[in-house]
Amino acid sequence: MPENIGARIRHLRGERSQAWLAREVCKAAGVRGDPVTRKEVSRWETGKRIPREWLPFIAAALDVSVGRLREDGHDRVPLLRLNEAHGSEYAQAIREASQRLIFLDNELTGLPIADVAARTFKSVHRRLGCGDYDAEYERDIRSAASELAEVAGWVLFDAEQHDAARRFNQEALFLARLSGDRSIELLILQNMAMQAGWLGRHREELAVARAVIGQDRLSPRVEAIFRMREARGLAGCGALTEAGRTFKRAQSLLEYDGKGDAPAWSWWIMPNEIDGHHGHALQTAGDHAGAVHFLQLSTERRGGPAVGHRGMAPARLLDCLLHLHAWREAEELVAAIVPTVGETASARTLRLLDEAVQNGLASAKAPPRLRDALKHLDDTMHADPYAL
Repeated sequence: MPENIGARIRHLRGERSQAWLAREVCKAAGVRGDPVTRKEVSRWETGKRIPREWLPFIAAALDVSVGRLREDGHDRVPLLRLNEAHGSEYAQAIREASQRLIFLDNELTGLPIADVAARTFKSVHRRLGCGDYDAEYERDIRSAASELAEVAGWVLFDAEQHDAARRFNQEALFLARLSGDRSIELLILQNMAMQAGWLGRHREELAVARAVIGQDRLSPRVEAIFRMREARGLAGCGALTEAGRTFKRAQSLLEYDGKGDAPAWSWWIMPNEIDGHHGHALQTAGDHAGAVHFLQLSTERRGGPAVGHRGMAPARLLDCLLHLHAWREAEELVAAIVPTVGETASARTLRLLDEAVQNGLASAKAPPRLRDALKHLDDTMHADPYAL
């Protein structure tokens, strides 16, 4: 039996093509467009990528259990390899570290990995600075390092460590440009635009999005991401009507039935992600009734891999329902949030949820049952994280 996941995928695929498997994985995940391509399947089978978030859908496509894909030896956490490797295996070890961090970030409702991610990249950064690697593979190692810095920048942002996130994003961008990896550079630019918008720098978010759209020939999925960022920037600048049209354009790009070769990192952009951003834009503008529609769509989780920050749309929806005095709907939503809030590590999600809860508790019009539910949610959020 093959000894690793990639080899097992190749073994179980048999005579069927990689293109066939890519189509079947997308079908099993219920996603539109081409978030998985033949090239991505090839990366899985050769070990260049570890398909953590896609494993349930690969198993469904191949008509086997996830356990069957994982059997016969477990992938080793490559801490020793990161310290000892020097050539092409060093680049691979860095990429495996990134994939493990991504997996943990999306496990449950996100695990607190910002410190681990930052320390992992710092060890790679130190070796890059002193040239402790095989120069023949320098370009690939720098490309892999830029991916790791991007992951660290993302999780630091989600932990609301914004100064650190900006530093790691800038280092990721530097390494991506040194290596000539435009694909990962685009992901980093999207992250930097996202952080700018979160911090209220809407002109900066809009400028980054439009610069990318104007300079690059983008796949439909990647263009959808930057159109979404453009729409958020427009909304933040007060151009709500134009922002609404741009959100719709982003959605239509995901429905494009072409064969664009979208990069693997674009797996997370789904219709419900765009709905969540559209709803947030309306909520921020004070249109709570308009926001509810899109936030409800976002919470439906219409297929695709789960992300660790998926609790943000429910937190925003709760705030809107409380503003609208939709007491019964708010109470039902609180009941749905409580079971997993103790597992939520996203600092941004917890802050949004805490703000909504405090607003609800401060409302003299909230009925007693809802106030009790909100108090229970508040107690759960602030409970001892190590209590069982």
